[in-house]
Amino acid sequence: MITINPKGVKAWVNFTFKPQGDVRAVALAGEWNDWQSEEMHRKKDGAFYKRKQLLLGRNYEFKYIIEGNEWINDPDTPAVPNPYGSHNSLMKLEGIKEI
Repeated sequence: MITINPKGVKAWVNFTFKPQGDVRAVALAGEWNDWQSEEMHRKKDGAFYKRKQLLLGRNYEFKYIIEGNEWINDPDTPAVPNPYGSHNSLMKLEGIKEI
């Protein structure tokens, strides 16, 4: 799940992902940083979260990485094909205005 809070030409984006089973580490990777993984923080309820500031006016593809090797889409966002024969999650920041 993602939430978007626009501020000027950027937005604070909160990523939250609750994996199935006993997972100890989740990372986030996307177009904004050339698909470099960024560790997410664990909540008491077992969900993982990461807050990022991204530019408005474009869309970003991203995925969650479970324990360093399983790439998972966000179940609450649209999926788009990628060049590797699978799909990426799509976060739409294009057309969002400051609130």
